[in-house]
Amino acid sequence: MSRIGKKPITFPKGVKLTQSDGIVKVEGPKGSLSSRLPEGVKVVATAEQVVIERRSENRIDRSYHGLARTLINNMVTGVSAGFEKGLEISGVGYRAEVAGSTLKMVLGYSAPVEYTIPKGVDVRVDKQVNLVVSGIDKELVGRVASEIRALRKPEPYKGKGIKYAGERIRRKAGKAAGAK
Repeated sequence: MSRIGKKPITFPKGVKLTQSDGIVKVEGPKGSLSSRLPEGVKVVATAEQVVIERRSENRIDRSYHGLARTLINNMVTGVSAGFEKGLEISGVGYRAEVAGSTLKMVLGYSAPVEYTIPKGVDVRVDKQVNLVVSGIDKELVGRVASEIRALRKPEPYKGKGIKYAGERIRRKAGKAAGAK
């Protein structure tokens, strides 16, 4: 039995869940999200909590049990509190700024790099080198953060580039001076 799938999901105030034809919709103070549940799982909702049940004990239904619970829990957390992912830019002259729905960054290339911020995601820049990607959809926030990081991954010799907040970059030793 899935240990994650067995846990009930409790709703914070102002969050409600509706379901129809395998699609679960969660509405809350920050917005609404919907997702199609995998076949083989069933949502049993009461006024203050939700329990995910599976229809059979076959291998596929067991594997989808925990997935369905995690997807619904992420939607409930997103519409009530939201998600944030922090990024840090390090390097001499590296900086970022937000202009409308475009993130403009100077990352050591010959021209500034522009990234179009998708709908549903908000990007804030603090002190030109700290980025905060926030939104209600956990998957979208993580994807946008990884796309921004991929524009200039941190290199192992000096650590220059874009890294996640709190990420440790494994550093390599540079060229050693040749012994005579």
